[in-house]
Amino acid sequence: MTIIETPRLILRQFTTADAPFVLALLNSDGWLQFIGDRGVRTLEDAEKYIADKFIGSYAANGFGLYEVILKSENTPIGMCGLVNREGLEGVDIGFAMLPGFAGKGHAFEAASATLEFAKTKIGLKRVLAITMETNVRSIKLLERIGLRFDGKIMFGEEELMLYAG
Repeated sequence: MTIIETPRLILRQFTTADAPFVLALLNSDGWLQFIGDRGVRTLEDAEKYIADKFIGSYAANGFGLYEVILKSENTPIGMCGLVNREGLEGVDIGFAMLPGFAGKGHAFEAASATLEFAKTKIGLKRVLAITMETNVRSIKLLERIGLRFDGKIMFGEEELMLYAG
């Protein structure tokens, strides 16, 4: 189901049929470096991850992370959406692109549209984001969509940068 559409992208809900793409994304270098190893190694692992994390969030929260599809090629290139994480006092925006699609403005386009969706369709007054201090590209994107540094927080065992807007 399409949730958000931009000039170049479609953001739609994940289904278990997206397991091959999710397997590739969750094991890409950028994901492993900046988001972390989720232990997804097989198509079955990816199907379970989709069911538990993505579809579970749609059911529980009415929103979640969405598959980002490049309209011109009808190709999945990443994910972007909203997460209601335990340990954060508010909903945060998250995004990740396959390496071949990074640096082309797709993450900015998806994140901008997602932030607008969060505020106008869901009615969130404040949206958070967390990132590692070493993830310079993510920090630049968060600032570009209008989020501002709000301090450092401990999230699990990691110190992360908190952004809000």
